[in-house]
Amino acid sequence: MSIPAQSSGAPDAEPDGPEGRLRRFATIWSRAIFPSTATSMTRPEFEEHLLPLARELSTILHARVFDAAPAHRVGSALVAAHCTDPDALSSTLGVVDSYLVLYCGGNGPVELPTEDSRARCARIQHSLAGGFTQALRERTLAEQEAIARSALTARSNAEQALHATEARFRAVFKDAAIGIGIADLDGNILEINDTLTRMFGGLEHHVRSHKVNEWVHPEDSPNVWKYYDELVRGDREHYSVEKPYYRNDGTVLWTNLTVSLLRDSEGRPEYQLALMEDTTERRLLNLRLRYEATHDALTGLPNRTLFFERLEKALAPRDGMRFGLCYLDLDGFKAINDSLGHAAGDRLLVEVADRLQSCATAPGEMVARLGGDEFVALTTGPGTQEEVHELAGRILSALATPVRLDGRELTVRGSVGVVEGPSGERTAAEVLRSADITMYRAKAAGGNRFALADAEADARAITRHGLTTALPAALDRGEFFIEYQPLVHLGDGSVHGAEALVRWCHPQHGVLGPDRFIPLAEHTGLIVPLGRWVLEESVRQANFWQERHTDGGPLRINVNLSPTQLHHPNLVAETVDVLERSGLEPGALCLEVTESALIGADDDLLKPLRQLAEMGVDIALDDFGTGYSNLANLRRLPVSVLKLDRSFTQGMQHHPADPVDLKIVEGIVSLAHSLDLAVTVEGVETGAQAEQLRQLGCDTAQGWYYARPGAPDRIHALVLADAV
Repeated sequence: MSIPAQSSGAPDAEPDGPEGRLRRFATIWSRAIFPSTATSMTRPEFEEHLLPLARELSTILHARVFDAAPAHRVGSALVAAHCTDPDALSSTLGVVDSYLVLYCGGNGPVELPTEDSRARCARIQHSLAGGFTQALRERTLAEQEAIARSALTARSNAEQALHATEARFRAVFKDAAIGIGIADLDGNILEINDTLTRMFGGLEHHVRSHKVNEWVHPEDSPNVWKYYDELVRGDREHYSVEKPYYRNDGTVLWTNLTVSLLRDSEGRPEYQLALMEDTTERRLLNLRLRYEATHDALTGLPNRTLFFERLEKALAPRDGMRFGLCYLDLDGFKAINDSLGHAAGDRLLVEVADRLQSCATAPGEMVARLGGDEFVALTTGPGTQEEVHELAGRILSALATPVRLDGRELTVRGSVGVVEGPSGERTAAEVLRSADITMYRAKAAGGNRFALADAEADARAITRHGLTTALPAALDRGEFFIEYQPLVHLGDGSVHGAEALVRWCHPQHGVLGPDRFIPLAEHTGLIVPLGRWVLEESVRQANFWQERHTDGGPLRINVNLSPTQLHHPNLVAETVDVLERSGLEPGALCLEVTESALIGADDDLLKPLRQLAEMGVDIALDDFGTGYSNLANLRRLPVSVLKLDRSFTQGMQHHPADPVDLKIVEGIVSLAHSLDLAVTVEGVETGAQAEQLRQLGCDTAQGWYYARPGAPDRIHALVLADAV
């Protein structure tokens, strides 16, 4: 699709602000289509006329809930402004394709990724073209109807004063811009005008040599000959249909055909009058627009729109029919785009598309590109249980051969999610969602393989998604609460403090532990506000305990820090703010950081922890022994407590205890004490474990042997009872 030369190329100067860019877009648009319009406006006036339409396209592009349908009105408005030449539509689509995202992409309240903007732009073009062609058709039909009324009026006048109207009728008949033919009720063609002769190839005898009922075409609509029979019997006055004809050279002429019955002065049927408009070029344009709207511009494969049409048809209830779907996502495609550039990535996608197309050549099979590096292959029929597995295998085999690009050999790998089942049981959206979830399971298993859909795995993934989307509102609604597990001195059994453990009281799923939602909060970034809330609540609770526990030392509160919180620039400032507002001494707070989060940590990451440690806040290295860190790194970490992972206590559940575990714990405790680090042990479940750990020199412990996590008042009760 092309636009006139005067509207191509880079803009003269970058417009200032969204309105300036919008006006620049309207200027380019007006220059592109003004030469092919029949308007009486000047070009500047025409540009001002296009400005509201450009603004409407920009609004559609940036809608929070995208709907391309309003672009239909823009196409209709072009026809209303006398932009009826097909070049006007072609140039308009070219301008929208090339400049809408460029000049209007950043004008809206919603920032969209370029790929999403381009996808929206393509759908806007489709809707605009649909509005243009529909309005043009309605306008043509109205003109045709006016001509038909004129012809009928001429016939009526001819019956009243035949000699007076004969000349006028002949003038209308001969010079009409549409084809006109008159035949008797037996189908013999009596008269045709020059326009109709040219439409059929210029040979009058070719048209006259056939009766009307001999002009049959395989693509005739089902009712066309039924209407014809009714008309020649006198049961119908007229009918209008879209009808194809064969020309004398074998090519096909598509027409909008209107046939009317002419009666004599006494009302008896006498002739039939046919009015034909040549719609061949318009039909070809519609077919081209349809193809562009349903096929991927880069690879030529069917796109998401056409794929969903086929999938919905395949899923329609039919006895004995099944479907199989392979959802492919290329492994590591982003790295190719980032390292070699998008042009190389596009060539790779074209090569992949060609290979996939060669995999799905059997009847009932198709391949489509959904977008990016995502492709789907569909197979239908009664035996898809085996066919879909073979199709997935063919896809992976086709990708196995390296692709040569710019002298490089690129290894292409893919992960495939396979869904198969009987038609009529699931919707297209449900099937595609299951395939997408299954594909990510294959990718998580290492990629370069296919996985079969599993209803339970789908349900878990859907649940995870539901929890992810519910997290922000859950924090606002106060659905989170904290349970506390006591930290006990192994020497005298007194309560040393407590660890704060967040829980989610979900309206549907009940109480959820942190393993169910903390990873989701990390992934979405909600862990930062959630972590601050946990810190505020825990510090407030610790201060409450201290005000009521004046005997002995202060109760300490341990709060977990996630890796994302460690990287948050306001970690130190927010911690100081929470302590100052609560009145809790820094020495009563211990922040727990997992060993894995500090493996290989540089000075920038350790700096906020050092600042907190200098203030008096204890830093505990949590899950110690699971991260395989270099023990020598302990001297550079600003930690004061080592928390041994519960895996070390499991070997002490039996009698006698595992001597290897005992030696490891003894060595860690000795090392920690030599570095002035306290040692806390998790997962203590028996008295024997507690005694062993005490003998090994561990300082504090926590676990079900002492108490399960519970409400804050239980910690107060344990303190009053002097713990165990």
